[in-house]
Amino acid sequence: MTRTTVLAPKRISGNNIVSPIGFKATGIHCGIKHKKNDLALLVSEIPANVAGVFTTNAIQAAPLVVTKEAMLKVGKMQAIVVNSGNANACTGQQGLIDARLMQQTAAEKLGISSNLVGVASTGIIGEMMKMEPIVKGIRKLEPSAELEGSILFSQAILTTDTVTKNTAYSTVIDGKKIIIAGTAKGSGMIDPNMATMLGFMTTDANIESIHLQAALKTVTDLTFNAITVDGDTSTNDMVLIMANGMAGNDSLTPAHPDWELFIETLQAVSQDLAKMIAKDGEGATKLIEVEVTGAISNVEARRIAKTVVGSPLVKIAIFGCDANWGRIIAAVGYSGATLDPNAIKIKIGPTIVVENGEPVQFSEAELLVYLKQPEVKIIVDLYQGSGQGVAWGCDLTYDYVQINATYRS
Repeated sequence: MTRTTVLAPKRISGNNIVSPIGFKATGIHCGIKHKKNDLALLVSEIPANVAGVFTTNAIQAAPLVVTKEAMLKVGKMQAIVVNSGNANACTGQQGLIDARLMQQTAAEKLGISSNLVGVASTGIIGEMMKMEPIVKGIRKLEPSAELEGSILFSQAILTTDTVTKNTAYSTVIDGKKIIIAGTAKGSGMIDPNMATMLGFMTTDANIESIHLQAALKTVTDLTFNAITVDGDTSTNDMVLIMANGMAGNDSLTPAHPDWELFIETLQAVSQDLAKMIAKDGEGATKLIEVEVTGAISNVEARRIAKTVVGSPLVKIAIFGCDANWGRIIAAVGYSGATLDPNAIKIKIGPTIVVENGEPVQFSEAELLVYLKQPEVKIIVDLYQGSGQGVAWGCDLTYDYVQINATYRS
């Protein structure tokens, strides 16, 4: 077989979760939060193949348990009901009962099997759910294929986020236009494998769940698992993607000539969302990107990149516009990766600050101008091999402390 198209993924206007054929969404305020939207519903016109990745925290919230159970039973999903303001985590058997009640109520609302409904929650850990307003709210949800429904959905899943996070890309496979779209939330307690983030993606591509799972796992390692805000891994994190096949392309498998194009499109959506989460870190003023080259493997390169971008001292230096490259090279050193200290090269933006493991004279004034920009890039070259990796994070500010010191008050 030959590749049927050479078209690269194209970001589409609207950037909303209902852009693919056959999806609807909405969100409302039901009463978990004081004023803001706090209950959301995403629906596929027909049962969709599904894939998911979940937090690696040993303590997992009730909604994750219920969602994974549903996925195992039928391998498909038609709807996802989400609440914000309460994580339904560390809530014991009652938490499971409440998550299943959300699932069942949504299923009854839509006239589908409860095994086709996923459940997600985000918010405060350790508080029991107030189920009366949630049940009443689910019964009021009226999902729409219009842009407004997508906006309401993306608003209702937020906690400390300052902005909604949406993106969508299109490409052509087997002569059929396919779209992959996504929305996410995440601002604090971010250090995936996974973090306090929820990500939902939709596509009208035709792909079986087993191959969709493989694609999502591959892309997640390069995107969602390459971000960090504060080094904390949450109890509720998940990324789900539903593929309803309504675009009408031939079923995608690794043997399909356009498999890599599908992966490229999925990665574009996931990377957009991951970077939006990093940029919107609690109290953040800057997005930090760390690129590592010359490592002995891609895995080691990603480990170094994430170690550097996750270093509190590096993050604070970037916040203070301080070209303190010593903090960067120290983080490289304790990353656990194979390296030669006498071969390391470091650049902050366009400026070389370390060459062959030694300091290089540079203009502090010029670098200060660069460090005041809203996005800062650090490049580390180890000269040990061909491994490459990228990670994203944000600066650590006074506001981060303030937000998290008063989160429950």
